[in-house]
Amino acid sequence: MKQRGLIVIDLQNEYLPTGKLPLTGIEAAAANAVRVIADAREQGIPVFHIRHEFANGEAPVFVPGTDGVNIMSDVTPAENEPVIVKNYVNSFRDTDLKQQLEAREIEEVVIIGAMSHMCVDAGVRAAADMGYPVTVVHDACATLDLEFNGVTVPAAQVHAAMMAAFEFGYATVVSTDTYLTRS
Repeated sequence: MKQRGLIVIDLQNEYLPTGKLPLTGIEAAAANAVRVIADAREQGIPVFHIRHEFANGEAPVFVPGTDGVNIMSDVTPAENEPVIVKNYVNSFRDTDLKQQLEAREIEEVVIIGAMSHMCVDAGVRAAADMGYPVTVVHDACATLDLEFNGVTVPAAQVHAAMMAAFEFGYATVVSTDTYLTRS
């Protein structure tokens, strides 16, 4: 069996209903993330937490020093779990995530977090492009409604489209229950 690592992307207060960028279904996704993280810890699977900040205040969200950038209390990293701060959508860009995976001899990754259509998407594609087999636990991820050219796309459809794209060419996509019974 390949050495697996769990990447928890941007489960931060900014996405809660009290944050500046609330996501549809974030509470359910976070509850599933808690289960996936607990399972990883029980099995000795390394957990890597990603925390987004916009370093120079270029956006009104993920502002350094605000409560919004803090990781949600339900998924607080354990002492031995690294927290990798990123300033871009892609968790690998200008961070040491790849080096940390290599240092732990990670050969495949499981990804959970937010937002399905942005940071999760970028992380999944980057990991796959680097040769990692990727599993996405779809119900431990969340997103929001999007608007394009006057058309609103509901979060459920945004999420489904992303998961379908992952499954088509980038990742194995499973539910929390399925993941926990096969891990």
